[in-house]
Amino acid sequence: MSDPTEPSEGPRDASSAPRDASSALREPRPIIERIGLAAVALVLAGLFGAVAAASWVGGELFLTAMGAAGCLMTLWVGLLTLIRG
Repeated sequence: MSDPTEPSEGPRDASSAPRDASSALREPRPIIERIGLAAVALVLAGLFGAVAAASWVGGELFLTAMGAAGCLMTLWVGLLTLIRG
């Protein structure tokens, strides 16, 4: 009979894996990757902005607010990608 205080040898998922100090450290993304991700965010923000503009012209105020919020949030994430890496 096995001792219940000893760890089992069964399968472990990622959440039960021990965490050490080296796993907390990460390297920033290369600048070319950050620029590319920010460019993708800029394109998507433009699409959200187009939805907001079209829905404003069409009189759909809720869709305008949602499109504008999506545009601003996407721009924010793109900017954070450039700054923080």
